Amino acid sequence: MCRAAWRENVVLCIDVKGLTKSYGDHVVIDDLSLRVEEGEVVVFQGPSGVGKSTFLRCLTYLEPFQKGLVRVGDIVIEAGLDVRRHRDRVRHLREQVGFVFQFFNLFPHLTILENLALGPVHVQNRPRAVVEKEARALLDRVGLAAKAAAFPHALSGGQKQRVGIARALAMRPRAVLFDEPTSALDPEMKNDVVDVIADFAKDGLTLLIVTHEPAVVERVATRVVRFGPACRVLDDRTTR
Repeated sequence: MCRAAWRENVVLCIDVKGLTKSYGDHVVIDDLSLRVEEGEVVVFQGPSGVGKSTFLRCLTYLEPFQKGLVRVGDIVIEAGLDVRRHRDRVRHLREQVGFVFQFFNLFPHLTILENLALGPVHVQNRPRAVVEKEARALLDRVGLAAKAAAFPHALSGGQKQRVGIARALAMRPRAVLFDEPTSALDPEMKNDVVDVIADFAKDGLTLLIVTHEPAVVERVATRVVRFGPACRVLDDRTTR
């Protein structure tokens, strides 16, 4: 079991209790409990195959799990939840938790602006004019204001990932999950993505990041969780 140390009188963003995930007889995550406070930047590290990315997918119920529960704010997802019966609850969860994918997962047939606007307009039913104004502001913040009318194929890997971050934030999430956000990028493109992550971390947004990138740990992490046979948590920069 891996339990994060926590303090009294704090605002919890994410609360995971006893989460167990397996594929057949292979247990990937075994009885993991973790509390994440509002504004924390938690970095997950460990060797390949120990369940880091799977854990992030469990938090958004992209991967169902066999035991335990996940709470994000007042939304609770319990093991074995039937997505068809509780579609609204799962939708609300995914509105609260943004996801930045390793390989970007942008819609190739939509412009960059349309990629950002799709979720807020069609899932959250927000006015398109308001959404597009916010989306353009996000693109400006990640240094891609001039690419609003471009299609994903015209962008570099680093630019696509910055769009992916802006798209996640366009939903106004409570927290954002990053699954190896720099691992698919050339070395010279990684710094731009790390800069963007660090910039949004300054806003007090709750971030959970799976990464092996030292710069992410050094610049933004408030806590490091190590996945592996002996799961351990490093709670402060001074303990590393």
